[in-house]
Amino acid sequence: MTTPAPTRSPRAPGRASARPRADVDRRTARRARPAVGTLVLGALAVVGLALLVLPLVALLAATPWGDMAALVADPAVVEALRLSVVTAACTTVVCLVVGVPLAWVLARDDVPGGRLVRSLVTVPLVLPPVVGGVALLLLLGRRGLLGSRLDAWFGVTVPFTSVAVVLAQVFVALPFLVLTVEGALRGADRRRALVAETLGASPAYVLRRVTLPSVAPGVAAGAALCFTRALGEFGATVTFAGNFPGTTRTVPLAVYLAMDAAPEQAVAMSVLLLVVSVAVLVAMRGRWVGGLPGRGRTRRGNR
Repeated sequence: MTTPAPTRSPRAPGRASARPRADVDRRTARRARPAVGTLVLGALAVVGLALLVLPLVALLAATPWGDMAALVADPAVVEALRLSVVTAACTTVVCLVVGVPLAWVLARDDVPGGRLVRSLVTVPLVLPPVVGGVALLLLLGRRGLLGSRLDAWFGVTVPFTSVAVVLAQVFVALPFLVLTVEGALRGADRRRALVAETLGASPAYVLRRVTLPSVAPGVAAGAALCFTRALGEFGATVTFAGNFPGTTRTVPLAVYLAMDAAPEQAVAMSVLLLVVSVAVLVAMRGRWVGGLPGRGRTRRGNR
């Protein structure tokens, strides 16, 4: 005797289609409703941006725009600005001369002790500038490790001179250029350099004629960062070079002195430094953005 097969109860006609539609509605609502984590990250990003922007807004709001020309035209301000620009330019040149070869060495993976050298290069980034000034004073001061010999043998005194300002700025600004140029060298296409080396070109020739032209935007970016960092240097300068008008008193030192005696002049000089720094960054931005690794290749590939 055969057993009849069990029969399934028929589903309601709209029940099968209602469940998928409800799932779709829930997924759509979930996508439309921003996640809590996204809102938290967005709020933190806004707070971070506010910490950077609001102080500048307060500075611009407190600026005596009506008296700006007279405050900036003061002979002491003009002299401090001249000294700042000249020393920052000299610092940039020195950093380019010694920093580009150093970055080239760090970018090569076959250099022994490269990690140690890179760690030493980054020390000034985390070191308080005042400590850097003390270290320079102990090295090049009259009783310093090298300064005592320079004074005894050649009668040369480095501290509290304009040369000391440049050396203090080089100490704090050189890592910015070295790390920027090293990153550009590592991101550059090395095939041309390898071909030149295969054909017998010397490393100096390859660096000068092949590698540097390909990473020129990165070098320009490093030079801009170096210049702006040197322009705003305070701690190492005041410790190693002192604060003498016309010799070592740069704009940051003049701002510090004017905060009590002439606060409006301090604000005016601060705005002046801000304008110069932003102008340098804006002028160089097109160079380093246009030379980012892969940017030109992407454009050519899209044509």
